[in-house]
Amino acid sequence: MSDLTRREALQVLGGIPLVAAGLSPATVREAAAHVRALREGGAGFTPKFFTAHELATVTVLADLVIPRDERSGGATEAGVPEFMDFILNEYPDMRTAFRGGLAWLDHESHRRFGKAFIDASASDQRQILDDIAWPKKAPPALSQGVAFFNRFRDLTASGFFSSKMGVADLQYQGNEFVMEWKGCPPEALAKLGVKY
Repeated sequence: MSDLTRREALQVLGGIPLVAAGLSPATVREAAAHVRALREGGAGFTPKFFTAHELATVTVLADLVIPRDERSGGATEAGVPEFMDFILNEYPDMRTAFRGGLAWLDHESHRRFGKAFIDASASDQRQILDDIAWPKKAPPALSQGVAFFNRFRDLTASGFFSSKMGVADLQYQGNEFVMEWKGCPPEALAKLGVKY
């Protein structure tokens, strides 16, 4: 798995974020449609759940989870902060843990570096995330950060891969009429070690 990029690993896990985040596919579709309508309407985004500081933190953190690369834009460009705001506004039972996790992140950054997470350097931000991104390797003292980051990563992946940009990033080609089936491409057959 060391050859997989972060984005490829999230793609492999495709539907898992929905289950892990406790969201139904219908909820994700509704949130994605809400974000599309916001973006296409051009009226701008006013958060209903996040404070200005929380939104700034979510924006930085989401782009650390799914950064812009040569294939597509990052999480923020796909509308992930808007997606999360919609979900948290609709699901009150998730709010306390999420808001607490953002506060934990700032507290940890203040403890280590004397500044809020969004004001820390990129390497300092990554240092905190590296310590909480791998649950089995994380020290028990960071368990609250680990729990928060797992949920945050799940929501980021759900928001990104349900967006127009994320679907394009997956190179999804379903729902297209095929006039003539020419069979499986030879390179795919060779990779699988099978033939007709």
